[in-house]
Amino acid sequence: MIPLSTYVHLVMAAAFWGGTFVAGRQLAPLLDPHASAFLRFLLASILLSGWLYWRMRRFPKVTARQLLAVGMLAATGVFAYNLLFFAGLQSVEAGRASLIIAANPVLIALASSWLFRERLGTARGAGIVLSVAGAMVVIGRGDMLGLLSGGVGAGEWLLMGCVISWVAYTLIGKGVLHGMSPLLAVCYSSVVGTLLLAVVMFWRGGIDVAALANPEVWLYIVYLAVFGTVLAFVWFYKGVYTLGAARAGQFINLVPVTGVCLSAWLLDEPVTRSLLLGGVLVLLGLWLTNRPTELAAAVADEAE
Repeated sequence: MIPLSTYVHLVMAAAFWGGTFVAGRQLAPLLDPHASAFLRFLLASILLSGWLYWRMRRFPKVTARQLLAVGMLAATGVFAYNLLFFAGLQSVEAGRASLIIAANPVLIALASSWLFRERLGTARGAGIVLSVAGAMVVIGRGDMLGLLSGGVGAGEWLLMGCVISWVAYTLIGKGVLHGMSPLLAVCYSSVVGTLLLAVVMFWRGGIDVAALANPEVWLYIVYLAVFGTVLAFVWFYKGVYTLGAARAGQFINLVPVTGVCLSAWLLDEPVTRSLLLGGVLVLLGLWLTNRPTELAAAVADEAE
């Protein structure tokens, strides 16, 4: 039986990731995005390393194969995802960017079905459609045609690369977790990703030291590192390990919903009917893809 805590952790991870949109938006005018990404993962790596050592009293060795997998996790989920995300947002407004990123769960489910033979089925297929539709309603504020009428440019393609990076990160993680704990995989990939981000940051001119004197900068960096990275990444990977990549990936649909909710609460953005409708669709889709009969069938399939 799947522990309730697995679902709670996945929902909280999605909520924390939704909050990163608020923190990132507030941080944007205060610090260069490449420096922001580097500091986020630098602090996260320090915390993850301390957590790992406290839990295991050592830094476990990894095999050459696991080291390669960790490098792939770092290159996809930390390095490529962040660089493509920030580059895409330079020319694509936040609403369109969020809609593109909402394609993550669909691609994760389809890729999982192909690579790991995770059964989709009618109910799960319907759940995927409903949850993605809900995310689209929330992001587009009910105006889907208006949201999609702007055409596809370089920024959109960069964000699609961002989506592909996250799909790869999730699927690679599913394979890695058979021999590594979620904490170990996230810690080591975060450290390697931080080193990669450091190269790009210093190549682009380094950090504006004067900006670091602003306590607001550190408030947002701490949120992004502790909640948006350490806790969210570990809890998400625990969900991938327990539920499979496709089911855990569905909870990503809650990210734009929680992002809009937190923006309404913290930034005084209005709560609209489209927000409420989209939230209902997302929750219904999650129920369809994660109801007990579906989970039992998936466990049976993987046992075979």
